[in-house]
Amino acid sequence: MASTPVNQSLTADQKIELYELMVRIRRFEERSVRCYQQGKIGGFCHTYNGQEAVAVGTVSVLGEDDHIITAYRDHAHGLVVGMSMNEMMAELFGKYTGCSKGKGGSMHFFAPDKRFWGGHGIVGGQTPLGAGIAFALKYEGKKGCCLCYLGDGAVNQGAFHESMNLAALWDLPVIYVIENNFYSMGTSQPRSSAGHPLAKRAVAYDMDYEIADGNDVYTVREKTAEAVKRAHEKSRPTLLEFQTYRFRGHSMSDPESYRTKDEIEERKKSDPIIIFHDQLIKEGVLDEKRAKEIDDAAKKEAADADAFAEQSPFPPAEELFTDVYADDADYLAATKE
Repeated sequence: MASTPVNQSLTADQKIELYELMVRIRRFEERSVRCYQQGKIGGFCHTYNGQEAVAVGTVSVLGEDDHIITAYRDHAHGLVVGMSMNEMMAELFGKYTGCSKGKGGSMHFFAPDKRFWGGHGIVGGQTPLGAGIAFALKYEGKKGCCLCYLGDGAVNQGAFHESMNLAALWDLPVIYVIENNFYSMGTSQPRSSAGHPLAKRAVAYDMDYEIADGNDVYTVREKTAEAVKRAHEKSRPTLLEFQTYRFRGHSMSDPESYRTKDEIEERKKSDPIIIFHDQLIKEGVLDEKRAKEIDDAAKKEAADADAFAEQSPFPPAEELFTDVYADDADYLAATKE
């Protein structure tokens, strides 16, 4: 897939940037796991280890009027759009310097200034919002689209099917991206979903769809670029299914008793970072010295983010009454009392 136009146009520096992003995601997630185990992070924490090529590849082909929204496994998407590890780690720690002022945690990263409309904790709850963003873009006459990510477990939610129906009916420039890691929490796909591949659900709505390898950045870029072009030029939706794998459990509280270590180790042979590393070595774009420098820098950045989050303050008590829907003074005064 490196020979397709969208990938041929990449410079050596741009390829290195994609590789750096993937490594930074991995090191951030590994540091997050460590911090969680040390008791610095509370609540849920969903890591992205093993799926890096999907977030990096999809976002890398977007333009200035393209937006993204995702579910609760959202750390990678935040990094890819340009959020800092500091604001992300602080959010995991529940600190005031976090991207959501410490109020959202792992599942609710937001960066509207970067056209990232967040992680969402309700399974499938982001899919009608993705259609809504696409509707707004079309209404305003902008040549843009919305990438809306969901897990394989969300494809059976009613809200998702309602969203696909409206997207197809109204010709909305939304691209639904199934990050198929083959497990809905602890339930394997064959036990949770009828009809394979999952992207065939698009047929019922006369929607274009594609199933592709989610561990190869070049493939992800190619398929996403085609969908973006369709959205920009024809204002038509697409359902993309990228098949990948998560190396850790659904969340940090997942005992992972439903799959064997042998299965995980076998899947790690298709590690997207190793695949891209080897591709770039073969192309003469990357060497082992540069790869080590990138890895060391990512580890340091994650460690520094840990220290930043530790030193940051928790939200002050009055923050309980900000960023809420109600802004009536009498109501807020009564609530405070």
